[in-house]
Amino acid sequence: MKKSWKLWIVGLIVAALLVTDMLPALAEAQEAAITAVPAIGRGVERAEPVLVAQEEQQRPRKRKTLMDLLFGDDQEQQQEAAPVVDEPAVVRKPKEASLPPAKPAVEKAPGATRLAVFGDSMAIDLAKALGRLYAEDPNLVIVGQGVGDSSFVRPDFFDWNKTVGEQIAANSFDIAVIIIGINDRQKMRIDGTSYGSLTPEWTAVYSARVADFVTQLRNANKPAIWVGLPPMEAPSYAKAINKISEIQKLAVFSGGAEFLDIFERFATEEGKYTTHGPDLNGNRVRMRKDDGIHFSAAGADKLAFYLSQTLKLYYRGGGTVGIVVADPLLGTDAQLMVRPPYQGLGQIRLLEVAGAVISLTHAQRRAADLVTAGAVELAPVAFDTSLLIQAPVGRVDAFGVGKLPETEQANAGGR
Repeated sequence: MKKSWKLWIVGLIVAALLVTDMLPALAEAQEAAITAVPAIGRGVERAEPVLVAQEEQQRPRKRKTLMDLLFGDDQEQQQEAAPVVDEPAVVRKPKEASLPPAKPAVEKAPGATRLAVFGDSMAIDLAKALGRLYAEDPNLVIVGQGVGDSSFVRPDFFDWNKTVGEQIAANSFDIAVIIIGINDRQKMRIDGTSYGSLTPEWTAVYSARVADFVTQLRNANKPAIWVGLPPMEAPSYAKAINKISEIQKLAVFSGGAEFLDIFERFATEEGKYTTHGPDLNGNRVRMRKDDGIHFSAAGADKLAFYLSQTLKLYYRGGGTVGIVVADPLLGTDAQLMVRPPYQGLGQIRLLEVAGAVISLTHAQRRAADLVTAGAVELAPVAFDTSLLIQAPVGRVDAFGVGKLPETEQANAGGR
């Protein structure tokens, strides 16, 4: 009895071993049957399991013994317990917009036109960009005259009116370009009294200094292009700089020079500040530096291109500038009224519209109109600008300056 019982136990162990050895074979046969079924007709969703089964079939398998079934496979447990480590994603840094390769500098001609760029640190960047733009032009020399931290508010630090007079006396340039103002939002001392920026006293003196600067250039027959200021990032600073640029525009026009307004060229469609914009090739690149004030190299190059379009009025190559600029107010009623010091808002309005009114009987005369170096007698303008003030409000020729109709004035006086 004991002997048969022992034989039964041994037979049971042998049968278990045989079944264990047959299990992997049965699994491989089932996987082989799966791979043998063609993928066509089983749907697209079955293609991936077929590929997985084929890959698993090619891997060498370790047969499980009875001990593995009873106590588990140590290697398999280690693989299951091993944590899944994700490889770090490869982050590719976007390509930064690079400047085009530098143009080969050419030797400038002895009689080349000298273009001087006056102003603060904005003028320094603009002069460099103009140097890149005209590097291959032998007939134009860029003369950088920018002084960092300078302004028209602090002549004790740097006196621009005195400096331009000295440069004119030395005949050191032929055409002047000016961009300045980012340091001008500060207090001004007038006759020992300090006045805040953009106050009436501050504005009057500031306008007179800018107009005097431009007038010196006009009297010396030096064509001048004053470049306005772009949008700024800080809201309060941007508001002040925009007002300063408007003051410059009015004073520059009264002095008989060109004013290049670049605000919209570097603003959004809503007229707001933006750091990026299209470059000369149409690519969207960074136009401004991190300080929210200065131009990047690409932005300065874009500004230089816009300036070059206005510069064509005075320079067409060849190395000479034998022209003078006609006074845009010559022969008009605004000529004497709007020269500094100004005499009221109504007369300043006349200055603004003087360049906008087009005579139908005479050719338009602006600061951009050129005459030869010889003396040319200019015919008086036929349009009487005082009629603008006489025009009733609402009429097309009132330009926002006209008077109220008599009925409205009578009603206003009776209240």
